[in-house]
Amino acid sequence: MRNVLTIARKELNAYFQSPIAYVLIGAYAAMFGYFFWSLVYFFVRASMQAQMTGRTMPMNLNELVIRNLLGNCGVLCLFMIPMLTMRLFAEEKSRGTMELLLTSPLKDWEILLGKWAGAVGMYASLLAFSGLNLIFLFAYGKPDWKPLAVGYVGLLLQGAAMLALGMFLSSVTQNQIAAAFSTFVLLLMLWVFEWMSNMDQNVVTEVLTYVSLLRHNESFIKGVLDLKDVLYYASVSFLGLFLTARSLESLRYRG
Repeated sequence: MRNVLTIARKELNAYFQSPIAYVLIGAYAAMFGYFFWSLVYFFVRASMQAQMTGRTMPMNLNELVIRNLLGNCGVLCLFMIPMLTMRLFAEEKSRGTMELLLTSPLKDWEILLGKWAGAVGMYASLLAFSGLNLIFLFAYGKPDWKPLAVGYVGLLLQGAAMLALGMFLSSVTQNQIAAAFSTFVLLLMLWVFEWMSNMDQNVVTEVLTYVSLLRHNESFIKGVLDLKDVLYYASVSFLGLFLTARSLESLRYRG
């Protein structure tokens, strides 16, 4: 386990020693801030209009602001995660250090778990910076923190699953742009499979709808911690790690 943590720290430091971390954090914070303040503006405006028309029903911050905000965060993941995973193995190959990594005394599972944990740590940093805006929400409002916490757990699980798939695609190419593009295409496909629910229901549409990343994030956004959704993201993460392990074995065999 010590080797896994060492590799994870190395990968996390590599992000912050390059412009990648700062560009991603800046872009994510800017877009999250735009969504946050836009939703707050519309919430305040709707509250004022409700008071002017004599409505006594209280406006719900969790439903009108937080739920929509977490949904938008999931969309941002589609663009951020390919840039986090593209360098994990593709960069090692382009620099010629992949052979050194594979011939080191480290086991394959230690390498892939360490790199995956480092990428998850970087992704968690993005989520942490997005939470700075929510300080204002708690300072001037009274949202329920439990659905928000569940929503962030869902984003973290979803991101971990997407990172595992992206890491596998990075392990099968030495071109970082190709790794990022293929990861984006795969994640986009898994995202839009949710649209199949609007079509005629049959075995194919039901299966595609079930494997959609969006479908299993909906309960987290609503503040519901459902075991089947947790198991889904854990299964996708395991699948990505398993395929990456097979890819590393193939590289070791060819080497």
